[in-house]
Amino acid sequence: MFDLLIKNGTVLDGTGAPGYAADIGISGDSITVVGDLDGEAARNSTRTIDASGRVVTPGFIDLHCHSDMSFLIDPLADSKLTQGVTLELNGNCGMSPCAPLQSKAAREALESRFFTAGAEFSPDWTDFAGYLDAQERAEGVINQAFQVGHGTVRTNVLGMDARAPTIDEMEQMKRLVAESIDAGAMGFATGLFYAPGSYSLTDEVVQLAQEAADRGVLYSSHIRSESNDSVGLHVAVNEAIEIGRRTGGRIQMSHVKVKGPFTWGRADEVLDLQARARREGIDVAGDQYPYVASSTSLTGGLFPRWALVGGRTATLEMMDDSDLRARLRDGIDWNIKSFMGSPDRVLLAAYGPDRSREGQRLNEIADDMGCEPAEAAIRLYEGAEASIVQFSLHEDDVDLIARDPFIAVASDGNSVRSEGPLSSGKPHPRSYGTFPRYLAEMHRDKGLVSLEEAVRKMCALPASRLRLTRRGRIAPGCFADVVVFNPDTVQDRATFTDPHQYTTGIDAVVVNGQIALEDGSPTGVRAGRVVRSADG
Repeated sequence: MFDLLIKNGTVLDGTGAPGYAADIGISGDSITVVGDLDGEAARNSTRTIDASGRVVTPGFIDLHCHSDMSFLIDPLADSKLTQGVTLELNGNCGMSPCAPLQSKAAREALESRFFTAGAEFSPDWTDFAGYLDAQERAEGVINQAFQVGHGTVRTNVLGMDARAPTIDEMEQMKRLVAESIDAGAMGFATGLFYAPGSYSLTDEVVQLAQEAADRGVLYSSHIRSESNDSVGLHVAVNEAIEIGRRTGGRIQMSHVKVKGPFTWGRADEVLDLQARARREGIDVAGDQYPYVASSTSLTGGLFPRWALVGGRTATLEMMDDSDLRARLRDGIDWNIKSFMGSPDRVLLAAYGPDRSREGQRLNEIADDMGCEPAEAAIRLYEGAEASIVQFSLHEDDVDLIARDPFIAVASDGNSVRSEGPLSSGKPHPRSYGTFPRYLAEMHRDKGLVSLEEAVRKMCALPASRLRLTRRGRIAPGCFADVVVFNPDTVQDRATFTDPHQYTTGIDAVVVNGQIALEDGSPTGVRAGRVVRSADG
């Protein structure tokens, strides 16, 4: 007798192998049998899903997420569940904003993020162990894993100072990274493009990444540049590779892209650098979202890093100096030109002080304010930090990266919901549509990858990066994270102007043996777990 039987589907086991007709028997939280199940145990199963005319795959694993706060705000945040995602890896881009929280600066940074999200929350923990315990108590709808972020660790020890740490400060940072991993963090992530990560030298990152390598967990990096800023694209890619060379760790380059008109057409060079590193024996791979737009904070996307030294209070004080304000405008203008080309390619996604601005382009906001776009960005920040969408990528580069066998599918989004506290703003549609979009566009419409390969890039490949042996595959003994969908009709619906729209074509999602999505609709079952180790 099975607790759940999935019948009559075509099984794609997640490894890239050809599909085959089979039934799946599930007992408790695990897959127990895969095959032709017509016996008494099958007939007496508690529940049955008829997958006729559908494919049955492992649950999709999203290696690059920012749902660090999502399930603490709303445990029913279902935008990833409805895509077929059953596991998210959070704490990316050097940002694990919820932990550790051992300084006033770190707590203020978290409060700012909650305000931008339009929510209130008061953490009752200071370390990573307490944070993971809080996530377990939240009982979200899908599984969650977490990384500790370099930027957050640095903020705890150095605040927003643009300097190298002292020997004692370096030891404090190493201790925080080690304690967080020992408590259950599945990786160490940097955001070297962002302040305060951008203030660090490579040697600092190597020492901290060594703590992750020694413990066998992933090193994820939003590299120092994806364009012609800072050190430039090639140096930034090679820095990530060098960190792998020195530490012996696994390197995951986050949301691989070439950003801005000065860099378009160079995706092949990035992929070649990765391939050459693998031939050298360095374990490097990446992930990507299938869109021509990125998303980040207003300051992260548009402000030069020198303007963010010392944190928000110092930046606001600096803006009162007319000469420095003019210099800041010049820096913002340069970033707009380099990354997007023009201000109409910047869309305001979330802005707490004035929700009516959400969905407007920066040039429209500037016209309303009667000023230049760079000045408009400054005035927005004087009200509060904001989230923006940047149309900064080229479709040819996106397609080339999407074909690479070492690039996993990942959203760079977060679990949100079309109602309740996580339904505000105009977030990037990737939070609702990444995985169905890849299936529809890269496989079905463009034929860049086979269906089996698309599923592998969503399942076994990301599981291997986390060394998860019981997720990412359909096989006896694996956790019963399962998706049933129609590959001919699966489709994302979220757009940049109307992002809060769910996917169609996904019939059922099973999380740890429990039906979380049935007939295309969430059941309200909260079977997600916090994954703290490779046995997850």
